[in-house]
Amino acid sequence: MSGRTPGVVLVLLEQWTLSPERDLRALVQMAVDAESVGVETVMISDHVLLTPKAGAGGRMANSRDYAAPGNQDPLTPWPDSIVLASAIAARTSTIRIALSALIYPLRHPLHTATQLATLDLLSEGRLVVQPTVSWLDEEYAALGVPFKQRGKILDEQLAIMRAVWAASPASFQGEFYRFDDVYLEPKCWRPEGPRMWFGGQHVHGPILRRLVEYGHGFHPFGTPTADDLVAIRNAMTAAGRDPKSIEMIGGIRPSFPSDHQPGDLDEAMQAIP
Repeated sequence: MSGRTPGVVLVLLEQWTLSPERDLRALVQMAVDAESVGVETVMISDHVLLTPKAGAGGRMANSRDYAAPGNQDPLTPWPDSIVLASAIAARTSTIRIALSALIYPLRHPLHTATQLATLDLLSEGRLVVQPTVSWLDEEYAALGVPFKQRGKILDEQLAIMRAVWAASPASFQGEFYRFDDVYLEPKCWRPEGPRMWFGGQHVHGPILRRLVEYGHGFHPFGTPTADDLVAIRNAMTAAGRDPKSIEMIGGIRPSFPSDHQPGDLDEAMQAIP
């Protein structure tokens, strides 16, 4: 849909077969190196913690293969994505930094709004955020957040961040969060806040609504169907937005012969329509 020139995205986390798991500076250096060869965006995913249920469906025999939800080793390191992104912002100058995805409901929205505004300023507007609700109910339980209400919580958080990024003081009265006359400074690089992507396993009503109201990009889990793209186009048009303004983000998954050999990129590229 977007008229943007295609760019390359480096998925930075889940790279522990390429660097020691405690060497976070190696991940930062990967982002620096990616910027130097023209990679447009570095992508960082998110968990606060994992539980045994993360691998309940069976863990990948080859650690370089893609591990879908339910096939993840709970010992996989997940450093704080916002802290890691801040380190990357300090070492780079042009590459976009995408928190894709960031599990909003696991965090208080005012704290997250402050962190993201600070990171957006540090990166001079290079921050992209993909708010999500994620899938691991035990992660929610450990943090005391109601899993079944995570969609409603996310909707309130999106409204809160828009409000506190736009002006001070800001007030909000919702089901999950209530506050009056708060001053959140400094503001983001842009008055409207960082660019936002939305996506998921299916294009359903809540995703369409959030994409139309807040979104700048669509990043699905897997390949969207023709009906998905039509639904997005129709929803954008109905809201008076140009469907071409939505950036489309996709990915390829190469197969790896072993946990120490590179994947066949040419073979993986054949999956692109």
